[in-house]
Amino acid sequence: MSLPPLREVIARHGLSASKSLGQNFILDRQLLARIAAVPGPLDGEKVYEVGPGPGGLTTALLEAGAGVVAVERDRRCLPALAELQAAFPGRLELIEDDALAIDERAAVGEGAHVVANLPYNVGTALLLRWLEGAWPPWWRSLTLMFQREVAERIVAAPGTEHYGRLSVAAQWRALPRIAMAVHRSAFTPPPKVASAVVHVVPAEEPDGVDAEVLERLTAAAFGQRRKMLRQSLKGVPGALDGLARLGIAEDKRAETISVAEWVALARELS
Repeated sequence: MSLPPLREVIARHGLSASKSLGQNFILDRQLLARIAAVPGPLDGEKVYEVGPGPGGLTTALLEAGAGVVAVERDRRCLPALAELQAAFPGRLELIEDDALAIDERAAVGEGAHVVANLPYNVGTALLLRWLEGAWPPWWRSLTLMFQREVAERIVAAPGTEHYGRLSVAAQWRALPRIAMAVHRSAFTPPPKVASAVVHVVPAEEPDGVDAEVLERLTAAAFGQRRKMLRQSLKGVPGALDGLARLGIAEDKRAETISVAEWVALARELS
């Protein structure tokens, strides 16, 4: 199927990227096809896309054979997306709403791949939302665009510059990796920072760990990351006793504690 270039679609509908919505469009069809390929073969698979904009990544997903549910809050983009609906009958469902307000299990169902060039201003909030709650999750994989620095925080190892709460949240029951770097020149308009695509798949949930307890521990410790654990965790009931039982020294700092050790401490308090 021959579709018009995305630049032509954007011009015809008078679209421009909205700074307030965190939009940055990608026009390179080869790059979009590479992003769509990160989750693996999508023929016959269900995909959930957030912020499709004029539909560049949406087109790549549809051309890969996926059925797509796309949520878009910018109604300026809906006519361009409606053209895609007509070009791929029965394959694209559009939801005009804020992605942070969507009940994904109800709207998308179980077993969908999430693939999105996320608006930078909501990317981390959406990732944390998808990593929280009941496990296994409703999604099969996440393929998401982030600022490079955020991507590095997601995959960071203990003792490194970027390791923090987001690293633990992403790694304690999931497996994240940076799938590809994306130069700022790939976007229209070019953002001020480099970007990267992160791929996340669910892992087995550790037994006996309350997710809220883990979040409370890491919030306290990384909220005062320059302080030793004896100071940063003293306000979390039972935390210092848990450290003692596990043989973790109180004079360590949060960024030196491994994901497995955070999980073990959360299990002690759960």
